[in-house]
Amino acid sequence: MTDRPNVAATSGATPAGAAPAILTDAPRSQWADAWYQFRHHRGAMAGMFCFVAIILFVTVGPYIWTVDPGALDTRNRFTAPSLAHPMGTMQLGQDVMAQVMFGGRISLAVGLVAMVITLLLGTLIGVLAGFFKSLDGILMRLTDLFLALPVLPLLLVIIMLFREPLSQRFGTEAGIFILMVSVIGLTSWMPVARIVRGDILALKEREFILAARSIGTPSRRLILRHILPNVLSPIMVSGTLAVANAIITESALSYLGLGFPSDFPTWGKILIDAVQYTERAPWMVIAPGVLISLTVLSVNYMGDGMRDALDPRIRGR
Repeated sequence: MTDRPNVAATSGATPAGAAPAILTDAPRSQWADAWYQFRHHRGAMAGMFCFVAIILFVTVGPYIWTVDPGALDTRNRFTAPSLAHPMGTMQLGQDVMAQVMFGGRISLAVGLVAMVITLLLGTLIGVLAGFFKSLDGILMRLTDLFLALPVLPLLLVIIMLFREPLSQRFGTEAGIFILMVSVIGLTSWMPVARIVRGDILALKEREFILAARSIGTPSRRLILRHILPNVLSPIMVSGTLAVANAIITESALSYLGLGFPSDFPTWGKILIDAVQYTERAPWMVIAPGVLISLTVLSVNYMGDGMRDALDPRIRGR
């Protein structure tokens, strides 16, 4: 008598009386699930690819396109875009592509550093105001005071007062960079603080926060382990918007002549130099203008995707 193989074992059939096996995918972590939702957001992915391409253009591009951004070639003034100068030349023969590559590093650095200052200050004030009732009134009145101030005139006054002292202490370029990111960051934290405060006021009444309080969890641990992770979504979205706001503000200040010196061609500085030659050489305006617009648009789309990916209330829409 020959042994017959176990049909159920070889074919995967369920033995009689046994519960059928349920095949399920391994559960994703919170960050893996957020990335899954983010990469299925078409606008966010398009914005991310565009933003990465801009970063590569201004960081890796100068090693490929090795033209000196400050080199003058008066015989080729106002040259239209060509193979020799893909984005044309400026009023003194400077290569526009080399200029926007070099200036893009400064503009993006200003945006990212100012964003960090904005998020740190706004999150700190928002957490303190939302969690500690005794500080809420004082900090919110301070926030309302900063919101009521006219931002652009305030920026102009601060830059005029501190530009020379900082330039003498740290050097012209470093002093203006420190002043620019500090001024933009210190005048942009108010919306972040109000958003964080509102979310924390709602979180304080949730069951898991009340349970953590009931077992004697210290306030510091309660904020760092239970509250901040739950307000991370609006903070990250505000960060993307802060980058765009900082780049636009830097461009506006450079356009008004209060930005970096002429040998540091940020995108805003290139625009102010090109305005008077718009009819004669429109490519001088198009290159920095398109880059500013694409950067702002891409980070806004990325912020929209982050909001949808991190907020469970709208994740499936």
